[in-house]
Amino acid sequence: MTKLSVNINKIATLRNARGGNVPDLLKVAADIESFGAQGITVHPRPDERHIRYADARNLKNVVTTEYNIEGNPNAKFIDLVLTIKPEQVTLVPDAVDAITSNAGWDTIAHIGFLKDVIGTFKEAGIRTSIFVNADVKMVEGAANTGTDRIELYTESYAEAFSKGNKEEIKPFIAAAEAANSLGLGINAGHDLSLDNIKYFSDHIPNLLEVSIGHALICESLYFGLDNVIKMYLNKLK
Repeated sequence: MTKLSVNINKIATLRNARGGNVPDLLKVAADIESFGAQGITVHPRPDERHIRYADARNLKNVVTTEYNIEGNPNAKFIDLVLTIKPEQVTLVPDAVDAITSNAGWDTIAHIGFLKDVIGTFKEAGIRTSIFVNADVKMVEGAANTGTDRIELYTESYAEAFSKGNKEEIKPFIAAAEAANSLGLGINAGHDLSLDNIKYFSDHIPNLLEVSIGHALICESLYFGLDNVIKMYLNKLK
């Protein structure tokens, strides 16, 4: 079964909008795990506009499943991850002013940098994953960095699926097949939702984990967080 890791950035956004500690991010993370999610994901950004660096550190004492920290590996981020030592770190090449992640790594152009960063994290015993587009060449480049996994950037699939176009799954299948042949684990995330997750997971061979935040929190406004997590788990069976 593909594991569900819930990205709780949007919970932090809601808390920060009003000040104080409502909703309580740490309690929500614990509740999400109790509802059945197999992981918690956070993506702290330099301006700390949602997840704060203190949140990331405090969650280490709360998360009992898999803790995944994602972000652009600048010096501050690397220090944070090495201090916390989560189960997984996901490297994302987002710009400082990006609203959300909008591209995967060019694993060929940045191979030297990625090798160094991944080597540092693996020395500390942290599993690594690289955010990549559904491009076989980028998957091959990722394999050359020494990473453990890739995370397929799924926005193009989600957008096409919403318009009734299921053909966009094909480059993702090709990328997954390449990853499998190269011994890379496969994660996926970005704009996956209750509407499109089953078709995606049914067609991607050996999909290990999906990270879902924005859609899951939005869907929870209607169905409730407990219900939505169970709905995702059912679709991922």
